[in-house]
Amino acid sequence: MMPYVYIVQCRDGTLYTGWTTDLSARVEAHNAGRGARYTRGRRPVKLVYAEAAPDRRRALQRERAIKRLSRSQKLALIAREEGINLASELPTDEPAQSLDLPEETTILKNSQPR
Repeated sequence: MMPYVYIVQCRDGTLYTGWTTDLSARVEAHNAGRGARYTRGRRPVKLVYAEAAPDRRRALQRERAIKRLSRSQKLALIAREEGINLASELPTDEPAQSLDLPEETTILKNSQPR
């Protein structure tokens, strides 16, 4: 199965980044309280971003890279790929900045679990 890096928006507006090989099952796990400890008390969560990675190693590398981004950079990444302005819907602590993505990055637009 292909690995994915994803970002979910929690009920309180915070963003959680992770990786998985099954997006829909992982989002369901987060919403059932079986996901990350961070999301258990912040349910429900909504998938707002996902990108495919060629292998597990690169998915983990990309997850770490996204986790190091500021909140505003994550919002810019989400908004750019979704074609919406999440920055106006979610509170931000700093102005958005542009991001440089590796060429091999595959973005899933309008990602929704199936």
